[in-house]
Amino acid sequence: MNIVLISTPIGFLSSGRGGGVELTLNSLVSGLVAQGHSVEVVAPKKSELIETSNKAKLHFIEGEEQISWQHQDYYSPIYIPDNSLLSGMLEKAIDLGKKADILLNFSYDWLPIWMTLNLDIPIAHIISMSSESSIIYNLISKVYSKYPLNFAFHTKIQANDYSFIKKPIVIGNGFNIENYKFQDCHNGPLGWVGRVAPEKGLEDAAYVANKLGEKLNVWGIIEDKSYAAKIEKLFSPGIIDWRGFLKTDKLQDELGKCRVLINTPKWKEAYGNVIVEALACGVPVLAYKRGGPSEIIKHGETGYLVKPDDKDGLLDYLKIINEIDRKNCRKWVENNASSIIFASKVLSWLKTVVKEYKIRKTP
Repeated sequence: MNIVLISTPIGFLSSGRGGGVELTLNSLVSGLVAQGHSVEVVAPKKSELIETSNKAKLHFIEGEEQISWQHQDYYSPIYIPDNSLLSGMLEKAIDLGKKADILLNFSYDWLPIWMTLNLDIPIAHIISMSSESSIIYNLISKVYSKYPLNFAFHTKIQANDYSFIKKPIVIGNGFNIENYKFQDCHNGPLGWVGRVAPEKGLEDAAYVANKLGEKLNVWGIIEDKSYAAKIEKLFSPGIIDWRGFLKTDKLQDELGKCRVLINTPKWKEAYGNVIVEALACGVPVLAYKRGGPSEIIKHGETGYLVKPDDKDGLLDYLKIINEIDRKNCRKWVENNASSIIFASKVLSWLKTVVKEYKIRKTP
């Protein structure tokens, strides 16, 4: 297939600002290219694809970024800035799409979803978040009623946030396992990975570290500096070791040395990329039973699921975290979340979208 991917309009690829979408897009490109498909990616200027994706063609677009829906009210109106990066990306994708089989949108935003009703080119959407906007929820409902095959979700739990979807297309996610080294480290530090922002719940992981008198290694872009400063004031000096945003090769090397990854979201994660990255390194995960992680972590086999917001429950399970066989963590990723497995699921879905589109176009 010839596929045109439309990246997120929130930060360039490899900046860390695009969150899990950056890793998901790179992993998918890697899997598609490995299977011989032609891939073009429309992305913000300065974007970079990982080495394994260098056979894909990258098209750079300049413009003003969108505001992430994590930082808006659920009932906020749609915001389209002057010199919109998102509209510029769509214009380029539509032009490329004239010679492609399908457009694949990664942006959780109104405009590309609305375009589904107004394009002569098939466009499919990987919905990257649970319901975070009333207006987008209602638009997906409207478009879904006419094009039910054009939407895919990472987990069933995420799809359940869109109550009108009765038979969701669930594609999971996947990663190039060769980029992650297995490490059998049972006595390493505590780890936490993610954007440093209120919805990620870093303070709960810091609470655990503080109770144990241990340091918490934190990797990720500090998106909300006032939030980060507030957390530092809550606990003993030096509890948090800010490690910054690292690209995959360096992150996996440092993360793999941890004895556990603590995952403490305050919102419904659609999937949980960092959880799978940790598992790929052999690191068991201790997470709140909320959102996508509930479908990924096998309780007692690859980590433990804890009642949401139960910080003392995290402490209790941390005592037995070394009972998890780290080889089971790696094995789960190999069997369920490789880039090839992910790409195969996406390809199967996209073929159904193209087939349905051709049937609709047939007189």
